Amino acid sequence: MNRESFAAGERLVSPAYVRQGCEARRSHEHLIRLLLEKGKCPENGWDESTLELFLHELAIMDSNNFLGNCGVGEREGRVASALVARRHYRFIHGIGRSGDISAVQPKAAGSSLLNKITNSLVLDIIKLAGVHTIANCFVVPMATGMSLTLCFLTLRHKRPKAKYIIWPRIDQKSCFKSMITAGFEPVVIENVLEGDELRTDLQAVKAKVQELGPDNILCIHSTTSCFAPRVPDRLEELAVICADFGIPHIVNNAYGVQSSKCMHLIQQGARVGRIDAFVQSLDKNFMVPVGGAIIAGFNDSFIQEISKMYPGRASASPSLDVLITLLSLGSNGYKKLLKERKEMFSYLSNQIKKLSEAYNERLLHTPHNPISLAVTLKTLDKHHDKAVTQLGSMLFTRQVSGARVVPLGSVQTVSGYTFRGFMSHTNNYPCAYLNAAAAIGMKMQDVDLFIKRLDMCLKTVRKEQSKESDDNYDKTEDVDIEEMALKLDNVLLDTHQDASS
Repeated sequence: MNRESFAAGERLVSPAYVRQGCEARRSHEHLIRLLLEKGKCPENGWDESTLELFLHELAIMDSNNFLGNCGVGEREGRVASALVARRHYRFIHGIGRSGDISAVQPKAAGSSLLNKITNSLVLDIIKLAGVHTIANCFVVPMATGMSLTLCFLTLRHKRPKAKYIIWPRIDQKSCFKSMITAGFEPVVIENVLEGDELRTDLQAVKAKVQELGPDNILCIHSTTSCFAPRVPDRLEELAVICADFGIPHIVNNAYGVQSSKCMHLIQQGARVGRIDAFVQSLDKNFMVPVGGAIIAGFNDSFIQEISKMYPGRASASPSLDVLITLLSLGSNGYKKLLKERKEMFSYLSNQIKKLSEAYNERLLHTPHNPISLAVTLKTLDKHHDKAVTQLGSMLFTRQVSGARVVPLGSVQTVSGYTFRGFMSHTNNYPCAYLNAAAAIGMKMQDVDLFIKRLDMCLKTVRKEQSKESDDNYDKTEDVDIEEMALKLDNVLLDTHQDASS
């Protein structure tokens, strides 16, 4: 309702009441106006009524929601199901145009505005999380792996001779397949063991660059967030190598936005060397459904090149989800989640340490990994191989999700490449172990319930091991008795024969 509508309403209801209602609406409109003017995440989250008003106002700017619209094209935002239309708040046209995912659609001013605002809010949040000199970013409706592929394909046009991507090993399939899908040959750099941690082998990276030649290398593909005992790559040193040899640098920052340490590594890498783009997941960092990622960087023109590489229009769902989430939380709400995650990491670490010591295991010392933890399973592994995997199955059937049990000696082939010790990020890690992570949104009750169920599972596995050992002992004892009886019979027989003779 505009001013004229409120004035007309005063003829039907007391003007005092109408003016009060008008002021209430203005308070909602004031929040919307500040958002459009500043392009930053509000400090305090919006209530649902303001959010829905804003989304409705944007949606009616799209041609499919015009009263009396006559569409005669092949794509006019027609939706057969009213439920589907409501699910998407009637944003049907998606984002971008055929030549650029960030371009404005003439048919869909509202959806285009939604896309621009979302990218602006995400940029603000990434700065808040620690990467202060970021130049540009955009939300892309693909998960992390395919978003990395888009970055590699963009670099292909800038480096036509290149065929290799140097990749410090991390045992996660999607980031590996992102290089294969883009048509490049991954050059796997094995990690080095320093204490309990698996760290980047900088000498091996540099030697491989010199061996292959910088012009033949598309980029170095590094990683921040990862499963312990692997830790984030040495980004600063890798960034310096990239700057020295003139090689692009793409960072897989999948769930690193929630970690100030990961974001600091990216900021420092860009300060001392070269980082061309870093990619992060929406669902892992902002608690929205799977299906989106953020591609960000320190060179505005290169990020625009990546957005123009995306073929065709794109789904607006990931942008809509993260927009609603950030406006609901506000920057203060998101900062609170980041603070709580750090607290949960410390709490989880302490609780796992206590439990592990009760079973003669230990929490691996991985201080450079700010999200993931690992606890040894040596006492299980020394009995038989099945005990370790059995623990993982037991946790899963008891509704513990996300915990990873990593046995020794696992071999896996991914896109024609064989990895020994797969899941452990190295060929021969010293022991089997269990992973758990303190990710954004975790609560204290999640930790307590996990520790309780892990304790129960460990007790059960130990009992089964003990029973199996007893059974084996009993069988051995039976064999020994039979052998002794046989020997005694032979001695008695010999004695009897001697007496007879």
